[in-house]
Amino acid sequence: MVYNVVIEPKNINKFEKNKKATLAALDKYFSVSAEEAAGYLEKKDSWYEVIRKKLTYDDVKDFMSDERDGKLPNVVGIRLEEEYKRTYPNNELACHLLGFVVSGNEGLGGIEGSYNSYLNGQNGRKYSYLGEDYNLQREVELPVNGNSLVTTIDSEVQRIVQIKCDEFMDEMGAKNISVLVMNPKNCEILALYNSHQFNPNNAYSMDSCKYQFETKDKKLSDGEYKDLVKGMTDEEKVETLNNVWRNFVISDNFEPGSTYKTFTVSGALEEGVITGNEEFYCDGIQHVADWDIKCHNVYGHGMLSVPQALEYSCNDCLMQIAALEGSSTFDKYQVLFGFGQKTNIDISGEASEDDLYTMVYHQDTLNPVELATSSFGQGVTVTMMQLGTAFCSAINGGYYYQPHVVKQVLDADGNLVKNYDRILVRRTISEETSDQMKTILQQVVENGTGKKAMIEGYEIGGKTGTAEKLPRGNGKYILSFIGFAPVSDPQVMIYCVVDEPGAEDQASSAAGTLLFNKIAEELLPYMNIYKTGDEVEEGDDVGDEIATPVFEGQAPDISVAGSTPEENATTEATTEETTEAPSEEGTDNSGDAGGGTGDGAEDSPGDGG
Repeated sequence: MVYNVVIEPKNINKFEKNKKATLAALDKYFSVSAEEAAGYLEKKDSWYEVIRKKLTYDDVKDFMSDERDGKLPNVVGIRLEEEYKRTYPNNELACHLLGFVVSGNEGLGGIEGSYNSYLNGQNGRKYSYLGEDYNLQREVELPVNGNSLVTTIDSEVQRIVQIKCDEFMDEMGAKNISVLVMNPKNCEILALYNSHQFNPNNAYSMDSCKYQFETKDKKLSDGEYKDLVKGMTDEEKVETLNNVWRNFVISDNFEPGSTYKTFTVSGALEEGVITGNEEFYCDGIQHVADWDIKCHNVYGHGMLSVPQALEYSCNDCLMQIAALEGSSTFDKYQVLFGFGQKTNIDISGEASEDDLYTMVYHQDTLNPVELATSSFGQGVTVTMMQLGTAFCSAINGGYYYQPHVVKQVLDADGNLVKNYDRILVRRTISEETSDQMKTILQQVVENGTGKKAMIEGYEIGGKTGTAEKLPRGNGKYILSFIGFAPVSDPQVMIYCVVDEPGAEDQASSAAGTLLFNKIAEELLPYMNIYKTGDEVEEGDDVGDEIATPVFEGQAPDISVAGSTPEENATTEATTEETTEAPSEEGTDNSGDAGGGTGDGAEDSPGDGG
């Protein structure tokens, strides 16, 4: 509760004795000088002027006490209006999930924006008027309390994620780190994190924006930053604040890389195009239409089974599987898994359905080259929320639930106003296919490119992803890992995305996998996810996932859905490995999406992006 100080100039001006005492009280209790008060009192016919807003009880208690005790007999025309101000006791914690409020307790972003109509009540009022018989009538409009929300957010999960990400940022650094933690059984969001945070209690503070003007080699002193802010226009300040308020997990699109292979294989298994027992031969390159599209291992992986195709993250094998599916079947499962569509998450920030539709190639545009590159997550762009929700479906038995943050709406007395049960949108794959995918994804962690995600004694499955950003050849990447535990009964899904890790060789840093390991190591015990005690047999080390160009020679003019030839331009590279990568940085509404992919790797066996 806070208090507004209201004065009645018409009443105060009526008698000089009262006016003098009232001015003295305003100065004593509320630090309103005589000069300031005179400005308000010029409105001689006014009965209502707010001169102080949102004072705390400590600010007004002396006035209230003295007025109650009759110590202000000649003071007139001062009253206190009660109202409520939203506060955030955990400061930055979950700021992008919560959002904040602006003037009048109007919500902006996150839960505040989406559930503003539920949260805000209605202030009460007392007012007077003259009736038909000229008698003074007094009316009271009683206040209406706002409702309360019960959320799915687990504050301790959120805290663990934030601490581990802060530690990771101190150790390796990155342009941005984003993490999404969900319950795969119902797509409730347990935590959502973006590394550049703000304090919702003071969301307009420019202090949270300093990182936008610093680089690894150039830091700003407080004085330098203050001078820089002073020179900004209001429009520049708003744009800078929007960058820190923006929720990467929901609003930014990027090429996912090899995490997308999960859905290529899932669709092929479900449709019966493959059984999972086949083998495919990787010779390091696949000729598609007029293009040669490379695997990350240019010498080839040789003969690989379907599980090994994901363990090694082999582009060549995935292109062959997608070719068996064909554009119609491939797009069928893109749509079933929700790509190119809104997830309808109940917090603000998602792009429109029309904009999202253009982020993937559909049946009418899935020509042989686009089908081939889409199979391993290049040329398509996604949001973390899209991919995280789809992945939950792949491991929970094939149930695609609408992701959500709010469980219940309660009135002021704790009575249930609205209940948000899990909303099943559709089935994507069968229980049998889901079980098969869980086993394959476990092998990716135990035997494949996800080994650095392993935690002794736990059943963990997952998939790595590496995405090269535009312009191609600039050495900038997004690295990711999406994982779950335990494999036998998934209880938590953790999706980690590291944008431009602060490593000398970003592509080989395994940043997303390492971050997953740090978070899961503390999160799994907290969530009472127990160790199985089974020892994992060590297989061959297939290496980390590393991205390299996939087109042999000049890339197509347009190699990312919804992009233009200009956006696909490449920079002049300094090494042979990065001269030919196609595609764009990603297509998001901010103009600063995560990057596109460029799957590939070292000459020795390793994983593609």
